[in-house]
Amino acid sequence: MSDFCASLWPEEPTPENLQNCGECGLDKHGTRMVWGEGNPEAPIIVLLDNPESRENRENRPFVCGTRQTLQQAAYQAGLKADDLYVTYILKRKPVRAYEKEQTRQVCMGHLKQQLLSKQPQIILCLGNIAVQSFFQDPEKDVKSLRGKMHNVHGYQTTVAYHPLAVRRRPNLWPLFVRDWELAADHYFKQGSFG
Repeated sequence: MSDFCASLWPEEPTPENLQNCGECGLDKHGTRMVWGEGNPEAPIIVLLDNPESRENRENRPFVCGTRQTLQQAAYQAGLKADDLYVTYILKRKPVRAYEKEQTRQVCMGHLKQQLLSKQPQIILCLGNIAVQSFFQDPEKDVKSLRGKMHNVHGYQTTVAYHPLAVRRRPNLWPLFVRDWELAADHYFKQGSFG
C-alpha cells in the first residue's frame, strides 16, 4: 500500500452550454464546476456525490484523499487509469446549506445526459448519496447493496463505500477493494481489456 502514488487525472471540460449553469443554485457557492476526470471514453464510470477540492490554498493542483483512496483501490483491483472516468451527482462542491432534493434532481438531469452520451459498460456508485441519487430511492444504502451487480436504468451498476468513509474507518478497506474487484471482474469477463 505504501508504494502507491496517486496521480492527477485530466479533467474533461464542462460542455459549453452548461459552464454557467445556475439552475441548481450551487453556482452561488463560489466553487467551480467539475464535469468529470479520467478517460471520457472509459468503460467504467465511477460516480461520487460531488467533487472534492482540486487545488490547495495556493491554487496549485493536488490529489485529494478521496482520489488517492479511489485510485489505490482501482489499481489494486487491476484497473488502469484509462479504464475509468469519475463524475459526480453534483458538479460543484457545496460549501454551505442548500436545497438537497431540488439540487440533486436538477443535477441528475445533467448526469443522465452524460451517461447517454458515454454509454458506460459499468457504473460504480461510491457512498450512500451517490447510491440513493442514482438508484432514485432514499432508502437504499451501500451496506445492503454492495457485493453484487444491479441493473439500474439499463446500466450494470455496483456500489462501494465512499473513499472518505474508508479513510476514516480503515476496517472498510478490504470491503472497498473487494467491491472494486467485483467491478473489474465483471468488466474483464465482458472481454474488454482496453
